[in-house]
Amino acid sequence: MATTVLHIDSSIFGGAGVSNQLGQHLIANIEARGEELNVTHRDLSVEPVPHFSAETITQIGEGKAELADTLIAELIAADVLVLAAPMYNFAIPSSLKAWFDHVARAGTTFKYTENGPVGLLKDKKVFVLTTRGGVHLGAASDTQSAYLKTMLGFLGLNDVVFIYAEGLNMSGDSREQAISKAQAEIHSHVQQLRFSEEAA
Repeated sequence: MATTVLHIDSSIFGGAGVSNQLGQHLIANIEARGEELNVTHRDLSVEPVPHFSAETITQIGEGKAELADTLIAELIAADVLVLAAPMYNFAIPSSLKAWFDHVARAGTTFKYTENGPVGLLKDKKVFVLTTRGGVHLGAASDTQSAYLKTMLGFLGLNDVVFIYAEGLNMSGDSREQAISKAQAEIHSHVQQLRFSEEAA
């Protein structure tokens, strides 16, 4: 049985972005294991998702939010979610925030209970590939990681691996070292990845 992968790119530089390239590297590593993949790829720099608006809420209420319905269906169908998320001004790209706004829907991807909201998306592996010009991991400036952990957890996605490539714009060979380190981590995590037929 094929594994369904939803691959979201959000770099404003498209295919030239390091985060996009790391996403492709991850997909290639899974394919190298001989896994049959069904990949849905969305490059938000090529096909941007409109920012959430009052009109969007009206469309949802009228059952006419076709784009949001499609994005949610892609996410629900995925066994593996790959988020390529560069850091811009200490946060995720606005295009990726817009994607989250469209897929977070009460009654579909989360629900409200007397004890608070509960995520409805289960049994999915998530890889977050985040790239930064400087070094922010563990610092107050890394608001990106906290947001992504919170947002994914809100949807019920708690099996999350973060892979960081930091210092890409710093001097010396820091860029090459950061990319090589991230690629090595990708390879290691993919080798540990268990697919449904292996777990049976």
